[in-house]
Amino acid sequence: MKTEFVDLGKQYRVLKSAIDMRIQAVLDHGQFIMGPEVKELEERLAAYTGARHCITVSSGTEALLIALMALGVRSGDEVVTTPFSFIATAEVIVLLGAKPVFADVQAETCNIDPAGIERLITPKTRAIMPVSLYGQPSDMDEINAIAAKHGIAVVEDAAQSFGAEYKGRKSCNLSTIGCTSFFPSKPLGCYGDGGAIFTGDDAVAKAMREIRVHGQSQRYRHTRVGVGGRMDTIQCAVVLAKLERFDWELRQRQKVGARYAELLGALPEPVDVVKVRPDRTSAYAQFTLLVPDRTALQQSLSAAGIPTAVHYPIPMHRQPAYEGLHGGGALSVSEWLSDRVVSLPMYADLDPETQDRIVAALERASVQGAFAL
Repeated sequence: MKTEFVDLGKQYRVLKSAIDMRIQAVLDHGQFIMGPEVKELEERLAAYTGARHCITVSSGTEALLIALMALGVRSGDEVVTTPFSFIATAEVIVLLGAKPVFADVQAETCNIDPAGIERLITPKTRAIMPVSLYGQPSDMDEINAIAAKHGIAVVEDAAQSFGAEYKGRKSCNLSTIGCTSFFPSKPLGCYGDGGAIFTGDDAVAKAMREIRVHGQSQRYRHTRVGVGGRMDTIQCAVVLAKLERFDWELRQRQKVGARYAELLGALPEPVDVVKVRPDRTSAYAQFTLLVPDRTALQQSLSAAGIPTAVHYPIPMHRQPAYEGLHGGGALSVSEWLSDRVVSLPMYADLDPETQDRIVAALERASVQGAFAL
């Protein structure tokens, strides 16, 4: 019996009428670029997060790039970030000619460790970019305090954490700028690429809106260097339809995550999982284990029809394209995690029976000696 890693088909069947209606409305009015759904979505997302401004963009990567451009990051600058994330986090820094400076992460959360940030800040540092990995916000109060002390900005890479909360505040509204992704498999996803940027700073918001449309302040008047970074109207329509069910889906993800943790913790040999701090929630973009013999576990689960994924097997400072382009100190925790992390199926519609089957297969793999916990 095959299990889906993320079952978007099941979600679509539930939301079919709302999604189809939203897409049909765009087909009928024909405003495929910057149509009315774009503004509607931006207003809805701003209200949801509590941010003053929301700017939709063509992807989560473009969100990060536009954010750094609006802050004036350029060649010779430095941005302190984590090496344990998807490559886009460092990619946008390097594309602007700046240098990613890596601080190590916490073994329990896989998020950047604030204790290692301040010693990496130099006169060239323009921003700190924490990643809310697997759906859980980083230690934002500590990070914001360091940034304020040195007069630099914080850009939350919240590509995986839209909907999560940190001390009662929504991810994407925890720092100077927050950036998220609507890639289809994200907690709130569209049916292509898409993303959004959030800020409370009017001047930064104005800059990001102009950068998004090739640096235009008005049609054919280019007041700054920009990109083609608009989120198309149909993708905005899809997200608007999915928003109607999003709070329920978040609660379900958190129930699935809590149940995974309970079941895995009750096994004869308990499985180590990424921890969620008590003062925040996770959107559970992934549910991630830490195991010494990942390959054996994946092979065993695959034989039982259960897919897994690894986010991420090679830390960024070890990627061939980035060797020599980064700075920072020892990154032993990131390297340790990259050898051990593996994620199980996670989505809002994951039913208890399927979850029980996944955990039972994992337990069998352990009993049979397929891997060591």
